[in-house]
Amino acid sequence: MERRTADEVDPTTAAAHLKERLYATITMISVVIGLAGSGHVDALGAALTVVTASAGLWLASLVADQQAHRVTHGALARGRDLRTMLFVSSPLLLSAVGPLILIGLAALDVMRVETALLTAAAVNVATLFAWGCYGGIRMGGGTAFALLAGGIDAAIGTAVAAVKVAAGH
Repeated sequence: MERRTADEVDPTTAAAHLKERLYATITMISVVIGLAGSGHVDALGAALTVVTASAGLWLASLVADQQAHRVTHGALARGRDLRTMLFVSSPLLLSAVGPLILIGLAALDVMRVETALLTAAAVNVATLFAWGCYGGIRMGGGTAFALLAGGIDAAIGTAVAAVKVAAGH
């Protein structure tokens, strides 16, 4: 029988967690670019929007996971299944941390709110690049492949930002 410690995560759960992390990062790029483009947001309003978007997506994910579990298993998720759901969906909440720190700096007059929001978007695009590179390395494709994978991921994040800007949001 295979022994596992509480700190180990099976590859399927780890993959689902990373998928949510990437999804949350792309979503947060859209949120902060939309706020930056609004032209009239203050630090409190920006923070409330980021928290609301993050919490709303997390709750929607959790409700959807519970509903899917009820349909397939005939019962609410409890114990290990519930902990797995919470772990997998946690990046939807964690995606707000970076933007909130930067918005907090704007509230302290370290930078303008728009600068904080654009910086948050840039950091998230850089994060996508890093995850793409890491994935390319894990696949064994070498440096060029890793950089290509990172570039593609960063291009997706940049495209999301560009669409938001072009749409006037």
